[in-house]
Amino acid sequence: MANTTPNDTPVKARLVALVKDTLQKAADLTGATLNQFIVHAQVKEAQKVINTEQVIHLSPQDADRIFSLIENPPAPNKHLQEAIQRHQAFFSEKD
Repeated sequence: MANTTPNDTPVKARLVALVKDTLQKAADLTGATLNQFIVHAQVKEAQKVINTEQVIHLSPQDADRIFSLIENPPAPNKHLQEAIQRHQAFFSEKD
């Protein structure tokens, strides 16, 4: 750990021997150290999770439908009109 910089944060993990051997073999085959291989694989997996959880993927048809609704919104229904009236009444009382 003598070779860390202020931006490096060490992480420790306990691995079953079979898992470590598998990871080491894969690291060796790619020319990476075990640590480099694990970090690379985990960052790749983390990006995949973030992408899955934070990005919405739409088909071209769905995207067209959304843009159409934004450009031509439907008329407000009864419930929305009532909500607008309550909102206006609430904020006009505050003045």
